[in-house]
Amino acid sequence: MSVLSYLEKRASEAVLSSTENSSISTSISTLKSRLNAHFGSGLSDHFQFGSSTRGTILPRKMDANSDIDYMVVFSESGYQPQTYLDRLKTFVNKYYASSEIYQSSPTIVLELNHIRFELVPALKHWLSGYQIPDGSGGWMQSDPNDFNNTLTEKNKTELYKIKPTIRLVKFWNANAGVVYNSYLLEKWIVGLYYAADTNQTQYLFRVFDNMVANMAAQWRNDKIKRAKEIVANVRQFEKDAMPYSAESEVKKLILE
Repeated sequence: MSVLSYLEKRASEAVLSSTENSSISTSISTLKSRLNAHFGSGLSDHFQFGSSTRGTILPRKMDANSDIDYMVVFSESGYQPQTYLDRLKTFVNKYYASSEIYQSSPTIVLELNHIRFELVPALKHWLSGYQIPDGSGGWMQSDPNDFNNTLTEKNKTELYKIKPTIRLVKFWNANAGVVYNSYLLEKWIVGLYYAADTNQTQYLFRVFDNMVANMAAQWRNDKIKRAKEIVANVRQFEKDAMPYSAESEVKKLILE
């Protein structure tokens, strides 16, 4: 197997299976009906957003922290975020008493057997979009799905290589101990210029080529430097016509 075929294989495996998709769909449907029953007119809207709507979520076998972001928009404004977080916590304690539940500011986390939900309280912003908790007790403006169209268009322009590249890099990121914030990492990858890249190896290596080890935490710099070393080694092995060594090396970057 070549480096390219290996990376293409791993990219194709970094998507949710039909079974996983079905389980998540069932859980979302149940969540929707329970939110409606519990809050009624107290909610103006609630919906799924984030990587699961962009097609860049990883299966849990590749990232134990994969989750479904779910926004819960309250009708009544005028309170601080913690008031709405408390309301969500009361809701999940009532309907999901046997599940693991905790607040991870600014969300309520609901751990089910097959997936984790992050419930985000929100208010409609008077101008556009929404207000969501900023993590320090206040509100910030957000348009939760504004990035989706940007990613879709970039993926089309770049030979449909961006989404699989994002999934591969997120897999590396998860195994490296979360060097980067996942959402910001996706936005950064979309913003890169890919010149004449045409295959999965070139797209993936372009991302690592553009990483700079200037993080505040040294362990993050070490992970970035190690990834760049592996990429350099793979290229040298391929240049020296040593495909088996190149494949063995790339598996240190994107694990089997």
